Amino acid sequence: MARACEICGKKPQLGNKVSHANNKTRTRWLPNLKKVHCISDGQPKTMRVCTNCIKSGRIVKI
Repeated sequence: MARACEICGKKPQLGNKVSHANNKTRTRWLPNLKKVHCISDGQPKTMRVCTNCIKSGRIVKI
């Protein structure tokens, strides 16, 4: 199972951490995913959903 939101598809972002000495190392920023019990297609289901989708009401929690 990938670290992606099942509603909006938000995935990890890639980039560089830059130190004061301008050294660059690769890093990943992970989305804030939560396991939520919700109704999907009329069936109760457990989904991994980002907090932005939960707050905006894109899912109906049980």
